[in-house]
Amino acid sequence: MVKSNRTLKSLVIAAGVGMLFAAPAKADEASAAAYKDIEATLGSVPDMFKTLPDVAVAGAWAEIKGVQLNPKTALDGKTKELIGLAVASQIPCQYCIYFHTEAAKLNGATDEEIKEAIAMAAIVRHWSTMLNGSQVDFATFKQQTDGVFAAVKAKSQ
Repeated sequence: MVKSNRTLKSLVIAAGVGMLFAAPAKADEASAAAYKDIEATLGSVPDMFKTLPDVAVAGAWAEIKGVQLNPKTALDGKTKELIGLAVASQIPCQYCIYFHTEAAKLNGATDEEIKEAIAMAAIVRHWSTMLNGSQVDFATFKQQTDGVFAAVKAKSQ
């Protein structure tokens, strides 16, 4: 049993050492492929991608391409960018605000829709501050909210 544990440990160590030498080549290949796809998709590789370590480029691009740029998700591009703008306004991040404003416009958002997304972000932030700062009981809040929605639903029928 002792010998088999040593053998197992040796195999695990050998595999780990082998991965140390194999991983950089795969990371380099993956980041090179990602950079190529970014350029093909966007026309260039923005510096924001170059701020990432090489091992993170492919994953970051896959996330952006799979959700934000994917036209086959549950949300359309305009809605995704208006959400991005609302979140960016709350962070706040001037880079993200600029990006998501322009992306929202590119996806057909009007100036009024952009203003409304920002106003919604402000309303949520305001009430979050009020509820959290006042330490409103969450169970009571949920009960009251459910009652409000039930009343609105009943009225609409």
